[in-house]
Amino acid sequence: MMTISGAASATIEPIRDHQLERINALLARVLPSNRFQRARIPAPAFASLQEFTARVPLTSKSELVEDQAAHPPYGSNLTYPVEHYTRMHQTSGTTGRPLRWLDTPETWNWVLDCWTRVYESASVDRGDRICFPFSFGPFLGFWAAFDAAARLGHLAISGGGMRSPGRLRLMLDNAVTVLCSTPTYALHLAEVAAAEGIDLAASQVRLIILAGEPGGGIPATRALIESRWNGARVVDHHGMTETGPVTYECPSRPGVLHIMEAAYYPEIIDPETLVPAPPGASGELVLTNLGRDAMPLIRYRTGDLVQPSSGAPCECGSCELALEGGILARADEMFVVRGVNLYPSAVEAVLRAHGGFSEFRVEIDTSHALREMRIEVEPEPDCPDPAALARALESALASAFALRVPVHCVPAGSLPRFEVKARRWLRRT
Repeated sequence: MMTISGAASATIEPIRDHQLERINALLARVLPSNRFQRARIPAPAFASLQEFTARVPLTSKSELVEDQAAHPPYGSNLTYPVEHYTRMHQTSGTTGRPLRWLDTPETWNWVLDCWTRVYESASVDRGDRICFPFSFGPFLGFWAAFDAAARLGHLAISGGGMRSPGRLRLMLDNAVTVLCSTPTYALHLAEVAAAEGIDLAASQVRLIILAGEPGGGIPATRALIESRWNGARVVDHHGMTETGPVTYECPSRPGVLHIMEAAYYPEIIDPETLVPAPPGASGELVLTNLGRDAMPLIRYRTGDLVQPSSGAPCECGSCELALEGGILARADEMFVVRGVNLYPSAVEAVLRAHGGFSEFRVEIDTSHALREMRIEVEPEPDCPDPAALARALESALASAFALRVPVHCVPAGSLPRFEVKARRWLRRT
């Protein structure tokens, strides 16, 4: 059987054969007892992937949320009795009511196998010490990353229940070499280090594994993190609580993510028409989870917008689906401002490419017929002319989007900092 790590150098035909085999095996385990999936799937097996995608409907997050509301607390998408499950995680709830997600010991091990692939592709070595500077709540990512690191034999160091200065000293005192973080918090830790007089050049952090936000796929944000962390290499990946870890960064092309196709069957669809996107065209990522059968996702609309790479095999030798720039944006995050379509990642790319500030916040005013946008930034402490910085950022935004966006400088420390996913975009009605 193809392993999660073994698909990287395979040709595409064995991967597709494996995916069809795993889908049919998944349905054989799921359909007899899983009420949610049994009501949706018209056959117990399929002769081809084409038949599978043609006959099985897409699954949306809203359907899963409604199912959990109708059958609390975990919904009807359960393959086994609740007594068989040993872990509960839930989504962050940034796009609505959180989803609760359960795992058995077997499916949790499968999640850790996926995280192992992330570490392998990032060239994490046996002697690396890995720090997780977060308060561990019900969000899946940090628990999975921590458990996978410990299972691999690494010294896994939790920074839960600590403030940022304490976490920085924890990393220095324990000679941490790998940091797992969101892009926003990696930048915030560097900001705190400068304020506290903590010299990051004295740290041994050589690798920063990012997730949770699109910043790892934004070249300017990536370069900023690497410069603030004394040249530590940044590696991106992504996953979701309801799916598990999905991608690993290409070892040959920074910023390109490969989907673990031994673990997932991916599709890319037009988010408006819901039909398959033309070959090479961007669209919304749809995933079928091939190994997490206890609470399965079958043709799940992730809401992630992606651009598939045109070359196969990749420079690294993998035939697994490659995504240029990683996760470009969320389909539900687009804002239309005076007729211009804007995604948060595109705005951040322009701002970070210019630099000169430590944090920013975007406000969308929807109280008028035409939406308006304004941006607040905290200038760097050594900024000689905040007004000039604001004008320069306004000019950069106008050049990028043909849109006048007012930029206002605010005092240092006045904007919120985020430990997990940043919430920099606010709606005003």
